[in-house]
Amino acid sequence: QVQLVESGGGLVQAGGSLRLSCHASGRRFSSYGMGWFRQAPGKEREFVSGISWGGGRTSYADSVKGRFTISRDNAKNTVYLQMNSLKPEDTAVYYCAAGRSNYSYRPDDEYDYWGQGTQVTVSS
Repeated sequence: QVQLVESGGGLVQAGGSLRLSCHASGRRFSSYGMGWFRQAPGKEREFVSGISWGGGRTSYADSVKGRFTISRDNAKNTVYLQMNSLKPEDTAVYYCAAGRSNYSYRPDDEYDYWGQGTQVTVSS
């Protein structure tokens, strides 16, 4: 079992920045990859970014490449999503997810545990 708690969401103007955090507890954090997903109103959930167990491999959706950066601190059981140059279309609830394996970090990999989500709103 893995419990995930996101934080760091909020309201920001277009062009601004936010850093999301996701703290994990339960299973050994360094044994699984992590992902960030988002869901906007009326839209399906979509993959944003993922990172392998040791941080050596990352993946990004095309829509966020060059603006978002994923990282993790295994000593703190925490994964981060640094979001820069935010756009109104980034508005969504952001979820972190724990992968099934230590190399679960891509959009089509399997993710078994999910946090409750944190709202990000970008005003124009």
